Amino acid sequence: MDELKALQAQIREFVVERDWQQFHDPKNLAMLLASEAGELLAEYRWVPNNEADAVSREPEKRARILSEIGDVGLSLLLLCQRIGADPIATNIEGRGTRGASFFSARSSGAPATSRPHSA
Repeated sequence: MDELKALQAQIREFVVERDWQQFHDPKNLAMLLASEAGELLAEYRWVPNNEADAVSREPEKRARILSEIGDVGLSLLLLCQRIGADPIATNIEGRGTRGASFFSARSSGAPATSRPHSA
C-alpha cells in the first residue's frame, strides 16, 4: 500500500511539473485509459489464443506488453486520482456489487459470450 501511495505522489508531481492537470478531466482520462488498453490489445492482435501465453514470454514482445500494461495502470491511476477514487477499494467493493453476476458459479468455465446477461 505504501508503494501505491508513493507511486500516486510521483504521478501527481509529474503531472504538475508539466502543467497537464488542465487536460486531465475525467472524460479525457477515460479516453486515455481506453486508448492505452487498445495499444495493449494490439500487441496480441492476430495471435491465436493457444499461443498468447508463449507470446507473452518472448523477450521483445514481453517488453512491449509490459510497457503497455504500465501505461494502462498509469492511466487508471490518473483517472482514480482525478475523481477521488481509491483504486484498491474500488476493486474490492466492485466485487461485492458485481459479484452476483461477474463472479457467479453459473459463469464458471464458460466464456463471457455464452453466459446469460443480467439486466
